[in-house]
Amino acid sequence: MGDLMTTRNVATVFGGSGFLGRYIVKRLAARGDVVRVAVRNPARANVLRPMGRVGQVVPFFASITDDASMARAVEGAGTVVNLVGLLAEGKQGDFTRIHEEGAGRVARAARAAGVASLVQMSAIGASPDSPSKYGTSKFAGEEAVRAAFAEAIVLRPSIVFGAEDAFFNRFAAMSRLAPVMPVFCGDTRFQPVYAGDVADAVIASLGNPDLVGGTFELGGPKVWRFRELLSWMLSELRRKRIMIDVPMGLARMQATLLEFVPGKPLTRDQLAMLARDNVVGEGAAGFEALGILPTPLELIVPGYIGRYRAGGGKRDVPE
Repeated sequence: MGDLMTTRNVATVFGGSGFLGRYIVKRLAARGDVVRVAVRNPARANVLRPMGRVGQVVPFFASITDDASMARAVEGAGTVVNLVGLLAEGKQGDFTRIHEEGAGRVARAARAAGVASLVQMSAIGASPDSPSKYGTSKFAGEEAVRAAFAEAIVLRPSIVFGAEDAFFNRFAAMSRLAPVMPVFCGDTRFQPVYAGDVADAVIASLGNPDLVGGTFELGGPKVWRFRELLSWMLSELRRKRIMIDVPMGLARMQATLLEFVPGKPLTRDQLAMLARDNVVGEGAAGFEALGILPTPLELIVPGYIGRYRAGGGKRDVPE
């Protein structure tokens, strides 16, 4: 691997073994980079090795709570991408430790190592006045990154869909088990974005001097209300289910009761996020500035939720 590293750009992807990471690692390898998949459990990243030639995709132990391991992960790298994030806290303070402090630590390590390009994955809804800890911690992470690495690119996707997503797969699985489909905040608007397009946005942002220091909000070509998304999904599954709107008060009570249950289906913080629209802001730079035409979910999602349909069946899904 020594020869590879001396002749090619090294890209370090923190959290690269996750859902979105596999799309990004594949594209970085395709453009010829040596890719370090920096994760706490390198064994989980071994499945990514075939995305490159022998020695090109390298699982690498690192924790964004540990300065020494992070310094090793970014040593000699020209590109760093930080994908590490949480949807729910395992223990109090995790959002701050991971989204804010961890992101800042990545940026400082990248700066100290002389990294040329840094991409920070954030989320639409990142804001100092977000009603959720998730949203405020994501914004604080952006600020921490900017303080250490002003040239960093920040990407803010809406809900991301793809073959391994936690959105359509979750609700499609639920539809098999119950005759009713609970709907939380059914009028909230979303702009679902394909994981492959988000990965393309990462690649498009690298090495472009016109994009340095920019923030880009990434949404798909269509805005959907939450209820519309569920209705469309049920239609694709050819499954009739009664959709019942759950009052916010009842939803909060349920989330409170389940707050300490392992694998809790919905937290109070997630409810706060669901209550606010998750769409590209008016005037925000997005896919157009990156030269990317976003993919409609109707072209991708049926290919992987088919296995939840009676009789199963799964079509090939692009990456």
